[in-house]
Amino acid sequence: MREVVLDTETTGFDPQEGDRIVEIGAVELLNHVPTGKQLHKYINPKRSMPEEAFKVHGLGDEFLSKQPVFEQVVDEVIAFLGDSKLIIHNAAFDMRFLNAEFGWCGRPQLPMEQAVDTLAIARRKFPGSPASLDALCRRFGIDNASRTLHGALLDSEILAEVYLELIGGRQPGLSLDASRRSGSEGQGTDWRPRPRPTPLPSRLTQQEAEAHEAFVATLGEAPLWQSLAKGD
Repeated sequence: MREVVLDTETTGFDPQEGDRIVEIGAVELLNHVPTGKQLHKYINPKRSMPEEAFKVHGLGDEFLSKQPVFEQVVDEVIAFLGDSKLIIHNAAFDMRFLNAEFGWCGRPQLPMEQAVDTLAIARRKFPGSPASLDALCRRFGIDNASRTLHGALLDSEILAEVYLELIGGRQPGLSLDASRRSGSEGQGTDWRPRPRPTPLPSRLTQQEAEAHEAFVATLGEAPLWQSLAKGD
C-alpha cells in the first residue's frame, strides 16, 4: 500500500483571498515504511510574502521570485501524488490550497476522501489534549528540535513518524487487541491455551502448607475428595 505524507506552506490562510502555495513537501510510504522517495518544491507565489508568513516560514520575496511558478511544477506534483492516500495534518487546509492551485492550472481536483487527516485522528485518540504537530512530537518522544521554522519537507518527515505512532507504531499490523486475536487474522475461535513449558513456582508459604495439612487431618481417614483425586 502506497501513501504520501504531505505538507504545504502558503502566503496566508485563504486561496480565495489571493493566497498561494510557496512550498510543498511530500514523502512516500510503502506499507507504512518510508522508502526515501520525496518531493520538495519551492514555488513563486507571484505576490509578496506577508511579513507574518515570512516570520513563520523564513521564505522571502527575493528567494521566492527565483523559483518556478506552480504551473511549471504541477505535472510533477500530480505524478508524485498519484491516487495514493494523502496523509496530512489538518487536511482541509492543504487540500483547499492544492485544489485551488490545480484549478488555476486547469487540472482535476483531488477528492477529499483521498486525504487522511492526522489532526482528526489525534483528536479522536486523545480527546481534550493538544493535537498540534509539536504537541504530538512531545507525546511520542519524536525529536523535532530542528523545526525552528515551518518547512514543508521537514514537517512531512516529522508527520510521517507521528502518523505511524497514531496508527499503532511502525508495525500496526501486529496489534494484539482482542478483536484481532479472535478474528480471521488471529488464532480463531478454536484457540486453546497451551501448558507452560516450566510450571510457575508455588506461592504457598511453609506456614500455609502446614495449616492446610492440619485442616486435612481433621477430615478423617478417607475423605471423599481424596478418593476422587486418586481415581478410586
